[in-house]
Amino acid sequence: MEPCLCVLLQCAAALALFVFTLVTIIAHITANVVNQVCAEQEKYFLTASGSKEPFPSLFDPHSRELSVVVPSYNEETRLPVMMEEAMEYLEKRQKGNPSFTYEVIIVDDGSKDKTTEVALRYTKKYAADKVRVLTLKQNRGKGAAVRMGTLRSRGRLILMADADGATKFADIEKVEAGLQNLSPKPENMAISCGSRAHLEKESVAQRSLFRTFLMYGFHFLVWFFCVKGIKDTQCGFKLFTREAALRTFSILHVERWAFDVELLYIAQCFKIPIAEVAVNWTEIEGSKLVPVWSWLQMGKDLVFIRLRYITGAWKLDSQRKTQ
Repeated sequence: MEPCLCVLLQCAAALALFVFTLVTIIAHITANVVNQVCAEQEKYFLTASGSKEPFPSLFDPHSRELSVVVPSYNEETRLPVMMEEAMEYLEKRQKGNPSFTYEVIIVDDGSKDKTTEVALRYTKKYAADKVRVLTLKQNRGKGAAVRMGTLRSRGRLILMADADGATKFADIEKVEAGLQNLSPKPENMAISCGSRAHLEKESVAQRSLFRTFLMYGFHFLVWFFCVKGIKDTQCGFKLFTREAALRTFSILHVERWAFDVELLYIAQCFKIPIAEVAVNWTEIEGSKLVPVWSWLQMGKDLVFIRLRYITGAWKLDSQRKTQ
C-alpha cells in the first residue's frame, strides 16, 4: 500500500475516533434527567360539574380494563372526529360486555387553541369516570404528553392513540390479538405495535425524493443504534400491558418525536415481547408534516439514546415515581 494512502487512512481513523469520542462526551454531559415534577394544574382533572379531582397513578393497581391515552396539540378541529369514532366503539363494546370498563385520557400538550375546551365537552357528555382531560402547563412534546397521560392511567391495558384518527379505532382488536398471541409474557409484560410498514411502497410514491431519503436514513439509524426487528416504530397506535407500561414509561426520557424508539429500546433491553401488527392508516387532512429540522433532531436523539444508556448517563434500573 502506498505510504501516503496509509497516512490518509490513519488520519481518517483518528478523526473518526475523535468525533465518536466527542459525540459520546456531549451525549453524556447533556443527558439531564427529565424533570417530571408536575405543575399544580397537572395533578388534577375536572369533573362534569367543574370540581377538581386528583389523578390516580400507574403505580396503583388497575381499576379499568382499558385506558386510552390521546396526546393532542392544537387539535380542536380533528379531535372531535377521532373522539366520536372512539366513543361510539367503546360504548358499543361496553353495552355488549358490561364487564368491559374503560377510560379515555386526553392530554392537551400546551395547545394554543381550544383543544382543552373541546375535550371537556366529552367529560360533560360521558362523565369524568370515562373521559378525563389533562392539560399541560406548556408544550413539552408528544413523548411527554403520552408519558404523563400513561402515568395517570387506571387500565389493565393501555392504548396510545393519535388525536387525528389516522388509524381506525376498531383496529384495537388487531393489536389486542397481537398482544394475546405473544407468549410467554414475563411478569405479564408485552407490547403490541400498530404498523404501517405494509403501506410503505404507496407512501414512498407520494413523498419527495428528499423526504424519502430522510425516512430511509431514519430507519437505518433506528436499526443500527436502537431497535431491531420492528419495521415501523413511529405509528401512534400502541397497546401495552400495565406492567410493560410501568417498566418503560417510568424510565422514558425523550419527550419529542423519537420517544417511541426509546420506549421500544427499553422494552428490548428488558426482553419484553413485542408484536407488530398491520393496521389501517389514512392520511388525514391537516396532518402535520414532520419538519426537516425535526428529522435531524430525531436522528441526533437516536444516536444519543444509545450512547447515554451505554455510558450510564441514563439507567434502565431507575423507575421514577411521579404524581
